[in-house]
Amino acid sequence: MASRMSLSNLRPLRLDTTAAIIGLAVALLLFPLRFFASQIYINTIPIVIGIGCLLYLGAVNQNEDERTLSVLSTPAAMALPSIVVVGMVAMVLVTVLQEARTTAFFAISAVVGTLLFVQILFTSDRDFNHGLILFQLVLFAFVFRLLALYATPGYIGIDVWTHMTELASAIYTEESLGAIGHDKHFASPFFHLLVVASALVYDVSLRLGLFLSVGLVMPLSILLVYAASNLLVPTRWATLATALFAVSSHVALWGIHLIPTSMGLVFFLGLLYALLRVMRIEYTGRDFTLLILLSIAIVLTHQVSSFIMLVLLGAAFLAQLVFMLGPLGLTRLDTSVFQTKKPVNLLGLVVFNFGFLIFVWSLTPYRQDSFLGTILSLFGETLSESAGFLNLASPGATDDEEEPGAAAETTTTLFDQIVPYVEELGFLLLLSFMLVGCLYIVHRRRAEQSVFTLALGSGIMLFFVLGLPMFGIRNFIPTRWFAFLYALMAILGAIGLRTLSRNLSATPVIVVLLLVALIFPGGMMLASSSSVDNPVFEEHNERLAYDEDEIAAAYAVGEMTGSPAGDEIRPDQALYTDHPYQTVVFRTHSYPLSGTTSAQIPAENQTDQQYTLYRTVQSEETATYFRDQNGHGYTPAIDRHELCQPEQSTVYDNGNVEFCTPSPALE
Repeated sequence: MASRMSLSNLRPLRLDTTAAIIGLAVALLLFPLRFFASQIYINTIPIVIGIGCLLYLGAVNQNEDERTLSVLSTPAAMALPSIVVVGMVAMVLVTVLQEARTTAFFAISAVVGTLLFVQILFTSDRDFNHGLILFQLVLFAFVFRLLALYATPGYIGIDVWTHMTELASAIYTEESLGAIGHDKHFASPFFHLLVVASALVYDVSLRLGLFLSVGLVMPLSILLVYAASNLLVPTRWATLATALFAVSSHVALWGIHLIPTSMGLVFFLGLLYALLRVMRIEYTGRDFTLLILLSIAIVLTHQVSSFIMLVLLGAAFLAQLVFMLGPLGLTRLDTSVFQTKKPVNLLGLVVFNFGFLIFVWSLTPYRQDSFLGTILSLFGETLSESAGFLNLASPGATDDEEEPGAAAETTTTLFDQIVPYVEELGFLLLLSFMLVGCLYIVHRRRAEQSVFTLALGSGIMLFFVLGLPMFGIRNFIPTRWFAFLYALMAILGAIGLRTLSRNLSATPVIVVLLLVALIFPGGMMLASSSSVDNPVFEEHNERLAYDEDEIAAAYAVGEMTGSPAGDEIRPDQALYTDHPYQTVVFRTHSYPLSGTTSAQIPAENQTDQQYTLYRTVQSEETATYFRDQNGHGYTPAIDRHELCQPEQSTVYDNGNVEFCTPSPALE
């Protein structure tokens, strides 16, 4: 008899409160790690976990009533949409007048974001108009992202130069997919085909074709988050989830750094909606067909997105097993919280996608081998050579920045130490509210396959994003996961905030919601990922956009040198400049990757760096990375003569960039 007793028969045991207490214990266990390693997530995650668990425990015994804290009067609520539109007009004017998204632009953006959140959180049910707010959110997403594209002469980011100047250009020129048959994107060409098709249909350049296709779809894709979250929570909180996602830093990043990751994110959001829809309603064959088509589209668009999709589907299958096998006694569901239905069998979908992914990756060329073989080999090397507990990679470097010149600068001043926390503030806030949402759905009466899928999926993704890098494993490119993770976190965060607003007394609820409205949008706007075209903290984050002179100089190097191949240059003909400018030079095929590197400042031997590229921004207080004598990256403000030396000749000078070579008189 005792052997058949499930945990659900033990009345004193509540899974949600037990999980919250365990969370507190985990936070306490993780807290001492700060004394063994210095990394922002190690310093903050234990505190965030503890706060989230305490918030939930403080609310768990209160009455649950759906209520709205209608702080705003009706006239104020009616005036806010007009003020938001005026704010967006100001964003446009500032960008046009200053020819860039400057600090003033981001300050105005933060204010506009706050006003959007105020409309969602503090208007009465009578004044709340979700359609009008969604329109403002979409318009804000368009303005915030497209102004970055408008103000930048070329492209924003690093990888986009390869995708556009090499891959899409080759397909466009040769009018055949076979033009990229040597590249791993040959098996995942949807992004490049869409860009080329747009350029042909609209009769515009490839750059405009990119903006008119992927660039326009990205802001609209936030509506998929609303559609998905509205399957789980009322309209107000679904709108909040949409706002949390729309202003998130990494979501904004893939709206301006337009690469296959961007398109993969759109398909992923569609798949998330279709998956939750199948779990929440009496689905038909058409719904399941949509799931299959979207999963195929992701596989044929982007490799990392495909793996993330597989993680989500795996989480959905694990949620199915939880409810089918019932190890936790999840049987007494409260139909007033979530609509309930029998778990959906997803085994076939998971097996199909796993098999299809393995098949495609086995046929994908990558580094003289298949993509599957290469990544397994690289992963094995990591495990055997560099993996280890607290063997941390640089927390400030992204996966696009793994060049020698991109190492993190050592922080010395108080401001240097504060900046990383300011940039991560939005993520940490969302993480705490997501944790509250996860604890809420763990309760037996509220457990359901769809929300368990979100909780398990976000937990697994966080393990890949934050857990594995603690062991020196970054093979899964964790920075590419954040935007996908934010979709799940936004929905769970909205559930968490709804829980707090129902269960806590008015005063702490107002404090929490004010934190969301006042801090979250601004925190996300100030993050480096939102402003890669012109960072707010320019001394700490490199600018991944270039003016017309810098782009012209990069192409001029290729014209003057004949764009040599890597085996056509000698070691003494290597080209030295800063990071990230070096990436534009080799990604535009002006100079080979093997012959382009970041300069050493000061140079150990002045004659070693004979071919150099100097740009005026290197002499300003900005994050242009050079190597010191130990090979570590740092960001000095250099003088021109430190890179273009007196014994060199200046063979190209457009006012902002100089190309210096050995003087013929010294040869």
